[in-house]
Amino acid sequence: MRRGGGAAAVAVVLLAGCESIPDVDVPASGGSGAPAPDGRAASPLDNPDGTRPGLAPVRDAQERAEAAALIDKVATKGRGPKTGYDRDEYGYAWMDTADGVPLARNGCDTRNDILQRDGQELRFRSGSDCVVVSLTLADPYTGKTIEWRKQQASEVQIDHVVPLSYSWQMGASRWSEAKRRQLANDPLNLLPVDGSANSAKSDSGPASWLPPSKGIRCAYAVRFAQVAVKYEMPVTKADKETMREQCGV
Repeated sequence: MRRGGGAAAVAVVLLAGCESIPDVDVPASGGSGAPAPDGRAASPLDNPDGTRPGLAPVRDAQERAEAAALIDKVATKGRGPKTGYDRDEYGYAWMDTADGVPLARNGCDTRNDILQRDGQELRFRSGSDCVVVSLTLADPYTGKTIEWRKQQASEVQIDHVVPLSYSWQMGASRWSEAKRRQLANDPLNLLPVDGSANSAKSDSGPASWLPPSKGIRCAYAVRFAQVAVKYEMPVTKADKETMREQCGV
C-alpha cells in the first residue's frame, strides 16, 4: 500500500509523458501536501540520503569547511566517450523497483515521489494518492516559485544532478544494471526544477553549467559530490576544481 504523503519522496524527470487524467483532481490531505513553512528546503549536508526536500544554501564557514572536505573525497579522471549510452541502460523511467534506494517499491513511481517530496500545495489525480497534477515549487536553480499544472508539463522537469550520460562517460558503462538503476532513481540524485534551466544544463558537469542562482551553487556542488562519493564515481578535474571554487576553497 502507498505510504502517506508525509514520508517524503524520491526521483526525477520531465513531467511530460504523464498518463492522461480526468479534469477533476483532489487536494492532498496533510503530510507533504500541506503548505510548508519558509525554510523547509534542507541543506545537502543535513540531507545525506536525499529524502528531505529542496536544496538550501551552504552558508557559514563551518558548513563550507564540511563541503570542502566532502568535495576533496571525489576522485578525478578524464571523461570517456559516450559510445553505447542509452537511457534504457538505467532501466525504464521512473521505475518503482530500483532496489537499494529510499522509497523503492512504495507503490508510487520515482517521478511522483520526487514531486511529492519537494512540492507544496499538491493536488492529485482523482482517485490517486500518487499521481501529482498540480503543485507549487520553490525552484532551487533559479529561485523562482513555479505554480505548476499538468497542462504545462515541461515547465517543471526532474533533474538528475549527475546526468546519466555523464555517469556513463565516467565509468557507469561498466557498472551492473542494478547499480545504474539505483543512480537513475536515487532521490539523492533527483531534483524537480525549472524546465528551461534543466534543458540548458543537458548532460553538463559543473565546469560547463551551474545553477543560475549563485547562492545555491555551493549546495549544488555538494550534492554533485555526494552522488559521486556514494557511487564511487570520479568527475573530471575541471569539474572538481569548479566545485571547490563554488564553496570558496
